[in-house]
Amino acid sequence: MPPSPSSSVLTELLYTQAKEFFGLYDPALGWFTQVNPAGVRLLGYPSEEVFLADPDHSLRSPPWTGAQWNALCEQARRDGHQAVEAEIRHHTGQAFSAYLELTYFQDGERPFFLIHITEQSRLQQAERELAHSVRRFEAVFTNATIGIIVCDRAGDIVSANGLAGQQFGYPPAELLGQRIEVLVPDAAGRHHQQLRESFNAHPQVRGMGHNRVLLGQRRDGTDFPVEVSLSYFHLDEELYVVAYVLDVTAKHDAAQELVAQHQRVARLNADLEQKVADRTHALMITLEQLEKRGQELAQALAAEQELGEMKSRFVSMASHEFRTPLTGVLTSAELIADYAQGPQKEKQLKHVNRIRSSVKHLNDILEEFLSVGRIEEGRVEATPATLDMAVLLGETVADVQGLLRAGQRIECDAECAGLIRLDASLLRKILVNLLSNAIKYSGENTVVHVRAACQDRQLTLTVEDQGVGISREDQEHLFERFFRARNVSTVPGTGLGLYIIAKYLELMGGTIALHSELNVGTTVTITIPYENHSVD
Repeated sequence: MPPSPSSSVLTELLYTQAKEFFGLYDPALGWFTQVNPAGVRLLGYPSEEVFLADPDHSLRSPPWTGAQWNALCEQARRDGHQAVEAEIRHHTGQAFSAYLELTYFQDGERPFFLIHITEQSRLQQAERELAHSVRRFEAVFTNATIGIIVCDRAGDIVSANGLAGQQFGYPPAELLGQRIEVLVPDAAGRHHQQLRESFNAHPQVRGMGHNRVLLGQRRDGTDFPVEVSLSYFHLDEELYVVAYVLDVTAKHDAAQELVAQHQRVARLNADLEQKVADRTHALMITLEQLEKRGQELAQALAAEQELGEMKSRFVSMASHEFRTPLTGVLTSAELIADYAQGPQKEKQLKHVNRIRSSVKHLNDILEEFLSVGRIEEGRVEATPATLDMAVLLGETVADVQGLLRAGQRIECDAECAGLIRLDASLLRKILVNLLSNAIKYSGENTVVHVRAACQDRQLTLTVEDQGVGISREDQEHLFERFFRARNVSTVPGTGLGLYIIAKYLELMGGTIALHSELNVGTTVTITIPYENHSVD
């Protein structure tokens, strides 16, 4: 339906007679197509034609960029209306504050904007700035993350934000008109009136609750720790106090827990120090006892060494002294054998042989005693010399044949090609001692195996018997002086044989190992390093 003539006249009248800027903006042209007389005058142009022909095509000072202006127009197109504050450029180059509104419409299918510009007076600008300031204050006050309470000079609450209401359990509106003492009833020992008068007389920004805990009281009567800072402002010569309230329950609980932990640590430290002191005292006592025991052991060791030396000297002396009468006894026995005759000759020779055997046994014992003495006095040394191990083994086995019992035999095997360098005397004594033990502690009709192997500059000698064996408990003491296994206590012996062998091996740098089972037999293995596997 086309507009009526009266409507067109009214629109034209309002447009031309308006006291403020109105213009039609064509986004396709990028500038105005029409502006009313008041707009021409407002911008200082001499005529509408001059304004429409302005090449700058910009209202703002400094000018909008193309992107800024397009964004503003796009917002107005979406919302139908858009308003901004801007510094509008006067034709003479001066700028003034204005309020610019864009209203979107279409003429047919063509888009247009109706631009309305209102110059802001100082009063309008101040009112607008005040409104903005009030809105900012309200936003800060309402959305603050700390409770804010405003009181007048008398201490009555005139304003409170939402968080303050939440802290104390009140709707914010219900706090208005109440005295601040309702929220902090025990502050400063209830001397609210004196404190308020002091603050009103000399208002200043101050912090509270830093040196002691203030207790706030909720609507339900429960208490909670708070920190309160004070500020102030004047309005129409009236003093207002602003309280910033911080709920420090978590901080207070953490502080209490920290104190409790410090106390616990202090108790633990005290207990630890006491335990250390007790342990130190006990350790000192133990050290004194150990020192005393060490002195006793040192004295006992010295006495034992002295006794051992006396024994060694006695054995050496006695051995030497015994040899002379034993030689006389053996000589006399030989003479008796030479002069034996008559019907008692056979009996006489039998007793002479018994004397010879006993003297030999005593000589063997004395020789062992003397060997121990020479070893402990350091008079025995290993002197390597070239030897043929197979020959030495055969000669030694031949020497002990007289010790064999009925049916006993020795089987030997030597795997030593060429000559080696070892102390032949010590090696022979070791081998004789091992073979003698194997024969002595084995029964009739048994076999003693002796093997020698030379490999990688090391001699390995093994003597294996089928004798009575040695218990596991006794094996731990076999290489001690004068020790004899319990199952051979009735067999003659001194308990020095294995001790002497171990000492000889020590001089030669060798080792000894023993494996034995009761009533099965014993295997002794010795290893000795040697020089020059072969001698040219």
